[in-house]
Amino acid sequence: MLKYLLAFLGIAPIIAFSQTKDSFPHTPFAGVDATWVNGQNRQTDFPLQYKDFLTAVAYVDAYYNYNFAKPIDHTQTISATMGRTNEVTLNMVSLGIESNYKNTIARIWLQTGNSLHIVQEQDPSVTLGRNTGTGNTKFIREAATGYHFNKWYGINVEAGIFMSFIGLESYLTQENWCYQRAMPCEMTPFYFQGARIQINPTRHLQTQVWLLNGWQTYNNFQKAPGLGSSTYYRPNDNLQLVANFYMGQTTPIAKYWRFHHDNSVNWRYYHSQTKGSAIAQAALSWNNHFGFESYLPFPNHTFDNYMIGTSLANRIWLKDKKSALTLRADYVQNPGMYLSFYPGTNPADYQNALRWMDKPSVNVFQGVACYDWMPNDHFTFRIEYGYRKANLPYFAGAGGTTSANGYTTDQSVKPFRSDLRKTENRITLAVSTRI
Repeated sequence: MLKYLLAFLGIAPIIAFSQTKDSFPHTPFAGVDATWVNGQNRQTDFPLQYKDFLTAVAYVDAYYNYNFAKPIDHTQTISATMGRTNEVTLNMVSLGIESNYKNTIARIWLQTGNSLHIVQEQDPSVTLGRNTGTGNTKFIREAATGYHFNKWYGINVEAGIFMSFIGLESYLTQENWCYQRAMPCEMTPFYFQGARIQINPTRHLQTQVWLLNGWQTYNNFQKAPGLGSSTYYRPNDNLQLVANFYMGQTTPIAKYWRFHHDNSVNWRYYHSQTKGSAIAQAALSWNNHFGFESYLPFPNHTFDNYMIGTSLANRIWLKDKKSALTLRADYVQNPGMYLSFYPGTNPADYQNALRWMDKPSVNVFQGVACYDWMPNDHFTFRIEYGYRKANLPYFAGAGGTTSANGYTTDQSVKPFRSDLRKTENRITLAVSTRI
C-alpha cells in the first residue's frame, strides 16, 4: 500500500521499486492494458506501422455543436474543445510520423483545423521580441528529437514541442471519455515547448522531469524557465495513478509565480471475460486540480488568486466494447480569474465589469452525458448533452459576444456589450477517425 501512495504523490524514489524479471518486452508498461483509461489511445491495431521502429499517424475530428442559446455570431464560448456552434466544424486534421530507429527519437505531428484558433493562436508570448510568432509553430502538434538510453526500462531525453502533461484528459478528443473536456482540464495547457527526461525504473512506473519555456507558451516571458514533473504508475491492468506538478514565472508581469498540481485515479472496477456480455467493462475516472499565482513580495495574497477543480466520470462499455455510455460532473472555482476563460471579445472589459465584486471569482459546474459508438479501434461517433452553470453571467446568449450583427467586420459605432447568461445547454454530434 505504501508504494501505491508514494507513486500517487509523485515522490516515489526510483530505488524503492526493485526491478523484477518478467516475460514482457523490456519497455515501459509492456503488457499492461491502458486502452480503457480516460485520456489514452484505445488502439490495439496500428496499420501504418512499419516493423517495430516507424509509425505513421492520421487523425481527423469533426463536430456539429448545437447551442440552445443560438448566439448570433455562432461562437461557442468558454471551451477549448469547440469554437463554433450551430454549424459543421472541422476541428482537427493531423498527420504525423515517429521513429525510434537505433535508439534515436524523432517525432513530427502536423495539424490544422478550428482548434488552432482556440489554442495556439492565443499564445501571448510571441509578442515578446522579434523572430517569433505562431505562424509556423501553430501547425505543429508535436515535434521532438532525442535519444533512448537502455537503462532499466528505458530513459528518454527529448527536446521540442510536446502535448502538455498537466491534466488528465488529452488534446485529442477521441482519447477522452467525453467530447467536451472537463472544465479543470480546459483551463490548463495543451502544449509545452522545452525539454524533458523520462525515466522508467520498472515496467509499471514512469517519472518525467520537464524544463519549459512557460505555461502553454512557445517563448519565455521571464528569465527563469518553468519546471515540471509527472509520474505515472500502472501496477496492473485495472489501475492508473498520476501526479503532476508545475512551477514557473509564466506571465509578462515580473515576479508572478504560478504553481499547479493535479492528480488522478483511473480504476476499472469491472471487466468481463465472457465474449458477448451485455456489459463488457466499467471504470471510474477522478481528476483533481489545485494551483495559485503569487506575487512574491506579498505571499499573503496567494489565496485570493487560486484555482481548485475536480472531475468525476463513470463509463460503461457495452457489448464487445463497441459502444459506451459516460456520465461526468466537474466543478471549478477560480478566485482572481487568472486561469479563467473570458466570454467577450475584450478580457479587460469583463474584468472591469467585475470590479464591483470584493473578490471576483468564476465558479462553474458542468454535467455531461455522452454515448459513443465505436465499431473498431479507429472510428468513433458521439452524441453528447452538456449543461453548465456559473455564479456570474458567463456563457453566450442569443446576442453573442462579437458585435451587434455578429460579424468581426461590424463598423457600427454603437457600443456593444456581450450577451451573457449564467447557464448553457448544448448537444454535440462528433465523428473522428484515427489510423
